[in-house]
Amino acid sequence: MNLVQLQYLAVLAQTENYTQAAEILNITQPTLSYAIKTLETQIDTTLFEKVGRNVKLTERGKIFVKESNKALEILNQAVEKIHHLDQENNSIKITSLRTLGSSFLPKLLREFLDEVHDQEINFEFAPTPGFSQAMIEGLRQEKYDICFCSKVDDQDDIIYYPILEQKLYLITPKDHPLANRKSINLQDTFAYPHITYANNTGLANELNHLYNLCGQHPESSYSVSEDVEVAGLVAAGFGIGIVPQLDNLDDLELKKIPIAYPQWHRFLYMAILREHYQSPAAQSFIAYVKKKCLIC
Repeated sequence: MNLVQLQYLAVLAQTENYTQAAEILNITQPTLSYAIKTLETQIDTTLFEKVGRNVKLTERGKIFVKESNKALEILNQAVEKIHHLDQENNSIKITSLRTLGSSFLPKLLREFLDEVHDQEINFEFAPTPGFSQAMIEGLRQEKYDICFCSKVDDQDDIIYYPILEQKLYLITPKDHPLANRKSINLQDTFAYPHITYANNTGLANELNHLYNLCGQHPESSYSVSEDVEVAGLVAAGFGIGIVPQLDNLDDLELKKIPIAYPQWHRFLYMAILREHYQSPAAQSFIAYVKKKCLIC
C-alpha cells in the first residue's frame, strides 16, 4: 500500500466512475483499475462493486475510505508543515527603535544580503511598539527573533550585543537662555523644565545615570516615549531635553548642544532571547551583525 493508491482511491470514491476519476488524476483508466485492484488484494477486501457503468463503495469500502482519508489529511498537513518550516528557515523577524529605521538598519540589511548573495532570505518587519521595554517583552514572548533597542534590564534570558554608540545632546528652543552655549554641564540645566522619557523606555534608564551623577533630577514638564516627541516638544517651546543624534534633528527649530559633563554615551544593542530557536538565516544574520558592528 502506498500514498498514490490512497489518493487514487479518494478520487474514485468521490466520482464513482473510473473514466472521470482517471481524467481528474491525469492517468489512464487501466492504470487506475490496476492500482485499485492491487490495493484490494493488499488489504484482502472488495472496496467497490459495479453498478451499471459506475461503481459504488461496499460497506467495507466506505469504512476504509473514511479512515484512509483521515490518514491522507494527516500526511498533507505534515507536508504543509515541512514546507512552512522551509519558509521559516529563510525568514528573520526583527523589530527596532524608529531612530534606527531610516538609515542604520536598512543599510545593515542591504550589506548583509549583498555579502551572503542570498535573496531568498526574508526579513519580516514586526510593527515596532516604539520603545525598548515593549520590544524586550515581545522578544520574551517570541514575537521576534531579533530586536535592535536599548538595554532595559540585566536578566540572563536576554543576550545584549552592543552594536552602536550614540552621543547624547541637550536640545533647546533657539531663543532659550542656554541656546548659545558651545557645550553644557547638565547641572546648569536643572533650573529649566525638561521633556523627559517615560519610565518604561531605555533612555529613561540612561538619563537616570546622568542625573544621579549630577546629584539631582530635573523638573519634568512632559514625559514621552519617543526621541522625536522630545525633539518636537522642545522645538515648540515646551521645555528642554536630552536626545541622541536623530536623522532630522538639524531640520528642527532648535539648538543642539554637546554635553560636557557628565560625559556619557548611549549604546544601542542587538538583543536576542537565549533559549529561542534561531533559523539558519537568523543565525547567519546574527553572526554578520556581531562581526560588522559589535562594540567590544
